[in-house]
Amino acid sequence: MSDDAAMRALAKHFFDCVEKGDVDGLVACYAPDARIWHNTDGLEQSPEDNRKTLKGMTQRLVDRVYDERRLYVYAEGFTHQHVLRGTRVHDGVRLALPACIVCQVKDGKITRLDEYFDSAAVAEFRKFA
Repeated sequence: MSDDAAMRALAKHFFDCVEKGDVDGLVACYAPDARIWHNTDGLEQSPEDNRKTLKGMTQRLVDRVYDERRLYVYAEGFTHQHVLRGTRVHDGVRLALPACIVCQVKDGKITRLDEYFDSAAVAEFRKFA
């Protein structure tokens, strides 16, 4: 498998895991010392902290789908743009969150993930959290 194909497969697997609610599968894509950063709070998380965040999100948001996926790969990683869509469990409202994710990858594992979200859309996603 080429480096390009391997990078594409990693990105697809990573986002498919979120759609399926497979948080363990997603966390397995991270290097043990990976850092996950969000523009909405400026904080970094470890993979285990990110596991907790994602587990909560998968419990509050059902029918998740990454729509309008655009993937750009390069030797050091990939950039993934998409719209995360899902239904909020609390009130049944269908939500959309446009995002851009920039990942650095080494030895087939994500070593750094920077998430860029629209803060107003994030507030809707977390409304009843």
